[in-house]
Amino acid sequence: MPSRLRPLAPALLAGLSALCAAQFAHAADQVKIGLLSTLSGPGAALGVDTRDGFNLAVKQNNGMLGGIKAEVIVVDDQQNPDAAKQTTDRLLKRDKVDFMTGVVFSNIMLAVAPPVFANKTYYISSNAGPSQLAGAQCNPYFFSASYQNDNLHEAVGQTVQDRGFKKVALLAPNYPAGKDALAGFKRFYKGEVVLETYTPLQQLDYGAELSQMRASGADAVYIFLPGGLGVNFIKQFNGAGLGQDMTLFGPGFSADEDVISAVGEPMVGMFNSSLWAHDLDNAANKRFVADFQKEYGRLPTLYAAQGYDAAQLIGSAVQAVGGDMKDKEAIGKALQAAQFDSVRGPFTFNTNHYPIQNYYLREVVKGADGKVTNKLIGTVFENHADAYVGECKM
Repeated sequence: MPSRLRPLAPALLAGLSALCAAQFAHAADQVKIGLLSTLSGPGAALGVDTRDGFNLAVKQNNGMLGGIKAEVIVVDDQQNPDAAKQTTDRLLKRDKVDFMTGVVFSNIMLAVAPPVFANKTYYISSNAGPSQLAGAQCNPYFFSASYQNDNLHEAVGQTVQDRGFKKVALLAPNYPAGKDALAGFKRFYKGEVVLETYTPLQQLDYGAELSQMRASGADAVYIFLPGGLGVNFIKQFNGAGLGQDMTLFGPGFSADEDVISAVGEPMVGMFNSSLWAHDLDNAANKRFVADFQKEYGRLPTLYAAQGYDAAQLIGSAVQAVGGDMKDKEAIGKALQAAQFDSVRGPFTFNTNHYPIQNYYLREVVKGADGKVTNKLIGTVFENHADAYVGECKM
C-alpha cells in the first residue's frame, strides 16, 4: 500500500518558513558593478572593448549576473589617476557598488586599489595586472580575470629566444606595465638587448626611437604599445622601411584586432602572444566571438574577451552565494573557485589570485578572403604562473 504523508508539526513548519525567509532576506535584488575604464584619449578603444565585452555577458544573461539583476555603472577614468580616484570614491560611497572592474592601465589600477580594498569591495581586474598586486601588495579583495603584466611578454621572450634572434631592441611606455613588460620579456630572452627605451605614455611620434633602432643592429624588435600607441608605431615602423630588416614582435594588445583594423596589411607577419585567440576552439569562445560580432559588427579583442570573462566570474560568485552580497568571505571563496566556462579554456587561480593558464602565439595573417587577422599558431606556455606569487603572503 502506498505510504501516507504526515503533515509537518506546526513548530517545524514555522522553523522552515523562518529559514526560507531569512535566506531570501539576505539575497539582494540586484548586483551593482562599477565599470571604471579608459573611454577617451589614445587608449579609448581598449576601454570600449572592455565595456562591450562585459555588457555582452550581461545581455546574454537577460540583464542578470548570477540569477539577479545586474546594474553596470560605466564611467570614464580619463586615463588620469586623480580623476580615477575621485570617481572610485563616488562609486564606493554614493553608488555602493558590490564589485569594481574595467581598469586598463596599471598606474590607474595602483591608484584606485587602496580605497577599493579599504572598503572591502572585490575588484575583478579585466586587464591591469601590476606586479605589486601579485607580490608583496597582494590583497584578498583583488582577483585578476586577465593575467599578471609580465606574462604575455614572457611568452614572446621565450618565442624570440627559441627562434634564434641574437639582437633585440625593446620599446615600452614609461609606466608600471611598461616596466613589467620588458622585465617579463628579458626573463626568458637570453640574447643581447641592444636597445631598451621607455617613452612617455601619451607619445605618438616615434621618429627618434626608429632612428635608434636602425642604428642598433637589432634583428628583432619587441614593443609593448597598447591602443593608439601601437597603431602609430607600427605605421611609422613600416613607413621607415625597418620591417625589411627586423622582425616585429609584441604582446597581444599591440597586435590585436583594433590595431589590425587601423593599420591593415602592413601588420602581416607580426607575431604576438595572448592568453586568448578568437579562433581558440572551445564552446564558450565560439559563442562569445559569434555574439560579439553580431552585436558590435567587429571581431573582439583580448580586452573584450577579458571584460566578458570578468562578468562571467562575477556572475559565478553571485550565483554561488545565492545573491547574498553581504557574505564577503563566501564571495571570496566563490571567486577563487572560478566556476564558469572561460573563453580562454580552463584556468585556476593561484594563491595570489592571479591565473595559472596557457599562453599562446598568434601571427597576423592575410586570409584567402583577403582579410587581415590573427591566427593561433601554437602554445608557448602551459599552466604558466607569474613570477611574483612567492612574495604574496596570503
